[in-house]
Amino acid sequence: MALREVPAPRPSDGQILVRPLRVGVCGTDLELIDATIDPAYVRYPLVLGHEWVGALTSDVPGLGEVGDHVVVEGIIPCAHCGACQDGDTNRCETYDEIGFTRPGALAELISVPAFLTHRLGASVSLDDAVLTEPMAVVWRALTRLPVRARARVAIIGDGSIGLLAAHLVRRLSPHSVTLLGRRAEQAELAVALGADEFTLDVPKERFDLIIEAAGVAQATATAISLASRGASITLLGLPPHGTTVPVGPDDLVNNDLILQGSFSYTRRAFAEVVARLNDGSLRPSAIITHRFGLDEFAGALAALRDTSGALGPRGKVVIDVSVPGR
Repeated sequence: MALREVPAPRPSDGQILVRPLRVGVCGTDLELIDATIDPAYVRYPLVLGHEWVGALTSDVPGLGEVGDHVVVEGIIPCAHCGACQDGDTNRCETYDEIGFTRPGALAELISVPAFLTHRLGASVSLDDAVLTEPMAVVWRALTRLPVRARARVAIIGDGSIGLLAAHLVRRLSPHSVTLLGRRAEQAELAVALGADEFTLDVPKERFDLIIEAAGVAQATATAISLASRGASITLLGLPPHGTTVPVGPDDLVNNDLILQGSFSYTRRAFAEVVARLNDGSLRPSAIITHRFGLDEFAGALAALRDTSGALGPRGKVVIDVSVPGR
C-alpha cells in the first residue's frame, strides 16, 4: 500500500468525473490488501475505495450541478445479460466493480458511469451518505425474501455490517433484535443503532431470522444453531476464499430452514437506500467512530485491523479525502 501521484482519469463516453469526499474502509478492503479474496473478483494493481460519497466536478444534465453531492453504484452491469435483464445486476455475467476491478475512490478524482450516479438531497449529511454502499448490501439481503412480521431477529457480528443490519432491520418492524458480538465495547454502539440486546454469549432462545455478518466459519455454524423451525438464515459475512463449514443437511430439511447467501446489491436495492436517505428515514452516521485524512491511510487500516478494544468502540472507519492529514 502506498499513496502515489498518478495521472488524472480521463472520462470516456458516458463517464463523468467525481471528486471523492469521504470513503469508508472495511474488512473486504483488508482482504483485498492481503490477497485473501477470491481472485475472480479483483484485478491488481488496484486503487481501493468502494464505499464513498463525492461531489460533481461539472454540471451534468439531468443529474445535478457542480458541487452537488452524489453516490455511485459500484457494480457496473452490462445491462444485456440474462441476470441484468431480470434485475439481478449483482450477478451480471461480466463482473466489474469500482474498487475491485477498476480504480476506487481513495483518490482526488474518479471517473464513473453517469447512469449509475445518484444525486443526494441537500439535507443528507456526508456521514450518512458514505454508508450508502454497505447499507445497500444489507438492504438487498433483507429484502430478497419476505421477513416474517414481528420476527425475532439475531445478528451475528459486531462490525459495521452487523451494526448496519441492526439499523436497517428496524425498518421491517421486528419483534426484537439481538446482536451477538465478540467485543464488549461494541454494546452501546449496537443499541444506539437499533439492537434491543447485545450479548457476548450464544443465546439459548431461537430466532426467525438470523443474519451472519462476522465473516468467520464458526459464525455460520452458530447461525444454523440459532434457527427456529421455518427460520431464514442470511449469510453476509465474507470469510477467506476456500473456507468450509460442516453442515447437517437433515437439520436444514427437518427444520424447514432457508439458508441463503447474498452477494453485494442490485440497482434496485441501491436506489431504495438512496431514496430513504433523501427522505430522512435512514440516518446511520452514529456508526462512524474513527476518521482519518488521506495521507493517514495506514492509521485507518491499523484501526480497522485492531481487535484488542484498546481504541474503544469501533464502527465504521472513514477517510476524509478532502483533508490531507491531522
